[in-house]
Amino acid sequence: MKTQLNGNKPKRVLTIAGSDSGGGAGIQADLKTITVLGGFGMSVVTALTAQNTLGVTAIHEVSPEFVAAQFDAVATDIGIDAAKTGMLSTSGIICTVAAKIRQYRIEKIVIDPVMVAKGGAALIREEAMATLVAELLPLALVLTPNIPEAEVLTGIEINNLSDMKKAARIIRKLGPRHVVVKGGHLDGEATDLLCDATGFRIFSSPRLATSDTHGTGCTFSAAIAACLACGMDVPSAVGEAKRYISEAIRHAWRIGRGHGPTNHLAPLFAKGDARPPEDWRIATKEGKP
Repeated sequence: MKTQLNGNKPKRVLTIAGSDSGGGAGIQADLKTITVLGGFGMSVVTALTAQNTLGVTAIHEVSPEFVAAQFDAVATDIGIDAAKTGMLSTSGIICTVAAKIRQYRIEKIVIDPVMVAKGGAALIREEAMATLVAELLPLALVLTPNIPEAEVLTGIEINNLSDMKKAARIIRKLGPRHVVVKGGHLDGEATDLLCDATGFRIFSSPRLATSDTHGTGCTFSAAIAACLACGMDVPSAVGEAKRYISEAIRHAWRIGRGHGPTNHLAPLFAKGDARPPEDWRIATKEGKP
């Protein structure tokens, strides 16, 4: 992706998500992604997690009032060209975020309906699910559920591409204008499905044999938001984000003893090379990564 500048200023991309002390997911992953893709990253922290590659050991939720204060501080001074959400654990936080999105008229909003961490820890309270569907999904330009999240949102079992299409249609009726059902939990190629008013688009890449996939959902949705901020349409932004996350997984560093993080710097530095390639997209610009 070529950096798109407004004069000498990068586009402003806000992440509204939880903090991952291990650095692989949440706002840490989002800010790395936004920066590498040429944006200026800002954050509204919704929760603090004690977390590493082995799992989440503690969660401290931020009050809705402080979530609102962070949002106001950013929006009234710096401004927001696009935003994404991640971990929103309570109904109060979800309602606050939805109200601020409406107040500041953020059109380019990517909703990642984070429900469970890689290690299995629940990241949203059960009673907040209905609030997420009612308050936030109708505001989404793009919604990015993985297979388990899509199953929760639809109540159907997803085993193949046909099921993904059925789920995407159901989810679109909940309000999002574009739905990306991520197929990483299925066998075969890593295939994501984009559903919008025009039909379906499929984005596939070879499946990489690695356990270093912590934070992939956060990274993918942040990349979409960064690309939207820079003026891409949704299909182009999803395709660019797919290329980015594929390279980040391909060149992941082996960090920690569990599900390691991806390499957010992959577009800038080839694995094992101290110098950035002339154009990281040469190998991935056309076709599958």
